[in-house]
Amino acid sequence: MNDSSDNQNGNASLGKVLLVDDDKFLVDMYSVKFTKTGFTVQVCLSAEEALETLRKGFAAHVILLDLVMPERDGFSFLETLRAEGLAPDAALIALTNQGNDSEKKRAEELGCDRYIVKASMIPSEVVEVVKEEIHKKSKIKN
Repeated sequence: MNDSSDNQNGNASLGKVLLVDDDKFLVDMYSVKFTKTGFTVQVCLSAEEALETLRKGFAAHVILLDLVMPERDGFSFLETLRAEGLAPDAALIALTNQGNDSEKKRAEELGCDRYIVKASMIPSEVVEVVKEEIHKKSKIKN
């Protein structure tokens, strides 16, 4: 687990992002991008680790999750999130390689606010989407 709670300039955080993906290179890259932009970032390399982080009180404003992970996939994660009432105010964004309509529909049915195919956006665009979703949820006042 990696908690980058202090951003580079010491300013107040733009929000708390929980990154859930088994691809260490990818989460490291996104973690750096979000931290440099001014977000507080918590990285989890599995759905189970992410659930434990939320159960222990990490109050994410946005949860970015992969749908395809070993042991427990993103759909199961979303189902548990809903069943346990974890992160009820967080924006949920699927960040995945899966581009088919049935998976997108299932993710939306399980509460995803956005669905991003990894290959379709560069990291800075994903950061902008996260900012939009936080603004929509208006849980953080600037």
